[in-house]
This record gives sequence, C-alpha cells and structure tokens, in this order.
Amino acid sequence: MNDFQRYLAEEFAEDYQEGRITRRQALKLIASVTGSLVIANSILAACTPVETGTPGAAPTVAAPLTTATTGVPVTGTTPTAGMDATGETPGTTPTEAAPTGAAPTGAGTAATGGMVSPDDPDIEAGAVQFPGEGATLMGYQARPKGNGPFAVVLVCHENRGLTAHIQDVTRRLAKAGYAALAVDLLSRQGGTAALTLDDIPGALGNTPPEQFVQDFVSGWNYLKGQPYAQAERVGMVGFCFGGGVTWRVAVGMPELRAAVPYYGPLPPVEDVPKIQAAVLAIYGELDQRINQGIPPVEEAMKQNNKTFAKIIYPNADHAFHNDTGQRYHAEAAMDAWTRTLAWFEQYLA
Repeated sequence: MNDFQRYLAEEFAEDYQEGRITRRQALKLIASVTGSLVIANSILAACTPVETGTPGAAPTVAAPLTTATTGVPVTGTTPTAGMDATGETPGTTPTEAAPTGAAPTGAGTAATGGMVSPDDPDIEAGAVQFPGEGATLMGYQARPKGNGPFAVVLVCHENRGLTAHIQDVTRRLAKAGYAALAVDLLSRQGGTAALTLDDIPGALGNTPPEQFVQDFVSGWNYLKGQPYAQAERVGMVGFCFGGGVTWRVAVGMPELRAAVPYYGPLPPVEDVPKIQAAVLAIYGELDQRINQGIPPVEEAMKQNNKTFAKIIYPNADHAFHNDTGQRYHAEAAMDAWTRTLAWFEQYLA
C-alpha cells in the first residue's frame, strides 16, 4: 500500500474500533482501498471496539488551548525560517506571544469559520471545469465580487470527496477575500456526485498520489489565466486526507507560498527539503494515530530551515473542523480557522 492507502485503511479501522461504523462497513471500505478482503480482515483482526460515549457528543475543551510541546497558550506565534514549532529560536525559553497578523477583511462568520451561503451578496460561487492532465477536471470555485485581483487559496477535500462542507469552506475563503478553488480529485471518475459514498475512498486510494499534486497544479494554472486571480500569491488548505494532499502539493509545487494541512498523513521525511511554503500544521490532541508521525517531520522542517509551526488542540479529535461530523469541536475549529486566515494573510500578502 502507498501512504494514502495505508492512511485510509487505518482511518476506517479506527472508525470501526471507536464505534462510528460497523465491522461490515469497515471491511467494505478497507477492501475498496486495498483491493483485498483478506487484507481488510487482517487489519480489523487487531481492532477491539471500545466504548466511545454518546455518539456525536461534542467534546469539552480545556482552557487555555495549548501547544502539546511546550504548554504555551496558543496565541499565534509567528515562526520564521530556523525557528522551532513554537516560533522560538532553538535554545530559548518559549514565552506567550500576542497574536500576529489579521484575517483579511470580511464578515465575522468567515473570520470565525461560520457557514457562508452560496447566495451571499459579497461573493460569487459555483461549479467550474478546467483542463487537467489528460482529462477535464471539476471543482468548486468562490471569490469576492469585484475585479480583484485576489490572492489564491487551493482547497483539498476529505476522503469523501468534494462535499457540501468543502464547498462551504471554499466560500468562507472567498468571504475572507480570496479566490478559492476546491479541486474534485474524483473528476476522472465523473466527479464526487457520480459515485456512492462507499465507493469514493477506494477511488481515491487507488489514484497515484502524484496525480493529486498534478490536479492541483492544473487548478492553479487555470486560475493563472483568470483576471481576478493574483495567482503568484497562492496558498493551500486541506483536511484529513486533504491535509496529506496539501503536504504533497507543498513538496511538488515550489510556487506554493503557504500551506495549512489539517491532521492528514504527513509527507516522507526525505521530501521535506523540497518544501518552499510556510507550513502551519493543525492537529487534535486525541488524534494519536496521526500525531505520532509529527516529530520526525517537525525535526526535518527545523533541520532544513523551513518556516513551520504546529498547533495541537486539547480534547479535539481527528476531523474536529468539520461542522457536519461527529467529532466537530466548535471552539477548536473557530480558533484554528482564525489562525488559518492569519497565516494566509501573513504569507500571501
């Protein structure tokens, strides 16, 4: 299995173990990714379901929100190349810092991560098609009304495709002042809407990871031809599976200025030297399956003098930003979105 197949298989095994899906559902999903029911059975054989409490219950949040590595309140330290994950020069004692940067001008709902209507009078949003490598690609685009030009933010969806939630995230970015484009990585299969929910992970898992990168490069090339887009000012955000794709695009697209991966599979350590973007990585404390992979990549970013910061939210789990899911954590999601916009403001300005 490649890294994304392994990530998807482990995610569905974890969902089964924590009671979010049945064993039958987990077997079907894992087999769709691995191509083997035998492998799916062997993966689940090691899983023992655990009590998870009330399904869909929102977790409580510890105050204040802190970074896992230092205990420093998460207040928006701004690292530069050569600084560690807390924004401090190695060897110094980290201290609390005031928030840096400000979110672009926009309505309060966009700045805090609230939903933005497709009919919002300040934006233009809708489906779009554009040329890709050997195929016509599909996506969802949103931008502020007016001539611009606006800095660009690419958006990568989770393992269930280009959902209504990801479309809403794209609109939030437009409301905050960006020309945003969510690429449908299932375009070659007819798009997310053409597949059943259970077929989507398998289709993604059996797509070469380099194809994901190329599709986002194609999306960026499309925006370069649009008069409202200031395409050289380009950032990217992605969630879960899309967080992993965001890391890969940062590796494979040197023009990317800023990247904000949310709790996805991390890149191979040997690829870190290729990253040119300023990376803000966002995680939930309870998401140990992902978090155990952070230290080697964090160290590689530091050793290669990359601009990098991470935030780990206490009592928040994987997918805590998705306000349509069981693990949504409102306070962490709001804070993370505010910092995402501040990161883009700083590095795309």
